[in-house]
Amino acid sequence: MIADRYTARADAFEAKVARVRDDQWDNPSPCAKWTARGVVDHVIDMHGVMLGVAIPRTGSVLDDFREARRQVYAALTSDRASSEVSTPVGPMTLEEHIDQVVSDDLVLHGWDLARATGQDETIPPADVQRLWATATSVPPELMERFRTPGAFGPGIEVYGAEVPVPADASLQDRLLGYVGRDPVSKKS
Repeated sequence: MIADRYTARADAFEAKVARVRDDQWDNPSPCAKWTARGVVDHVIDMHGVMLGVAIPRTGSVLDDFREARRQVYAALTSDRASSEVSTPVGPMTLEEHIDQVVSDDLVLHGWDLARATGQDETIPPADVQRLWATATSVPPELMERFRTPGAFGPGIEVYGAEVPVPADASLQDRLLGYVGRDPVSKKS
């Protein structure tokens, strides 16, 4: 189940990466410090963090992502998946950690990449519901830590400050606002 969810999300993210035109890599993203390329670089880096390795870079963003996902999928389908790992929120299995961090990142950063490059920003409804349930179940004291830049290491910010959205906003927009994205304002 976790490997299947990861695969579906990685497929969707890879398709977005493949559609980025050469002239769009420096476009600003909804993540204030990153360009479109920075979003993908972060996703690749986090794949490596989950595995305790540095993902080699070839110069092709698409090839680099494909290598990152290959390595994570190999871990998810091996005996290593059930091994216990230490995480900032306590011990869990490697596959649970990948599911809660990298797999969820593919959804949110897929939206970031789509917004930065003018692609379809629709998140699958099942992913919206799952991420909404996850995000809103975080205890307030932990959510404060999630919103504090650097709380989990240099340059790491799990969620940004909540962005208010209209009361009648879709669940996708409410999720994005809750995790610190502005789903209403379009970048010019």
